Amino acid sequence: MWGHVRKLLLFITAIFSPMLNADLSDEITHGYADNNGVKIHYVKTGQGPLVVMIHGFPDYWYTWRHQINALKENYTVVAMDQRGYNLSDQPKGVDQYEMPNLVADVAAVIKHQGTSSATVVGHDWGGAVAWQVAFMLPQMVDNLVILNLPHPSGMAREMASNEEQQKNSGYARKFIAGSPTDPDIMFGGPMTAETLSSWVSDQQERKHYIKAFKRSSFNGMLNFYKANYPSPDNDSPVANDSAWPRLSMPVLIFHGLKDTALHSDGLNNTWDWVDNDVTIVTAPNAGHFVQQDAEGLVSQTMQWWLSNRQP
Repeated sequence: MWGHVRKLLLFITAIFSPMLNADLSDEITHGYADNNGVKIHYVKTGQGPLVVMIHGFPDYWYTWRHQINALKENYTVVAMDQRGYNLSDQPKGVDQYEMPNLVADVAAVIKHQGTSSATVVGHDWGGAVAWQVAFMLPQMVDNLVILNLPHPSGMAREMASNEEQQKNSGYARKFIAGSPTDPDIMFGGPMTAETLSSWVSDQQERKHYIKAFKRSSFNGMLNFYKANYPSPDNDSPVANDSAWPRLSMPVLIFHGLKDTALHSDGLNNTWDWVDNDVTIVTAPNAGHFVQQDAEGLVSQTMQWWLSNRQP
């Protein structure tokens, strides 16, 4: 009986309570997990079952500030900087950014919390990594939450047959072939902290991003694409219609329908590759960064969805 009451209270709180202040500086703690000599920075707050959040490009742990605030009362929330970004190590060489290393980074962060599994949340490249953690280390994933990154089989289908998706992927092909100093690599100019943060509309928040990107490795950012993105020479883990392991954990997917990089058609048939329940939530007015563009929808849905999956 109390379990049902608790779930109801969590749902009511999510719907009617104002969002908490997104400034987490006074309550988060910083930590580092070690993966074979590469230190992965993360922030941590809250108490309860572990939730690990993985950002995409170009981003860092701060992208999850709204979701951290929403979950911290009932969960231990850890948001990591992927290698190459912000305060994490920035190893040199494309091979350092191959998917097995990125998966191992997440595993190191989970183990560093003194537990064997977690709810794994990923957006964009973080979503690509989260899918692979679920495929390669399913015993470490209690629940899987993906934001704006279709299952690799769905991505492969759309990249092979969807002209809009093929056009949308043009930027990635430029990243694979180019370098941060190329005059037209990013929005008609070279990569700088300012151009990389230009998608952040709030000027105060953008200052945080500029500082984080000035600490980051632009070559490292591009190496995610060079090492893993589909190309004629690359058997990509991001878009591949090979027989991926069927997933046994519940899956929650968010997708901002105004995403100009990843087509929503890639979501079709996701349920055919998962043996557990699949919940898909679309945000019609949100773009690629759905966790920020539709922060209330994402945060409240995550609260409700996770509250119904606790033992």
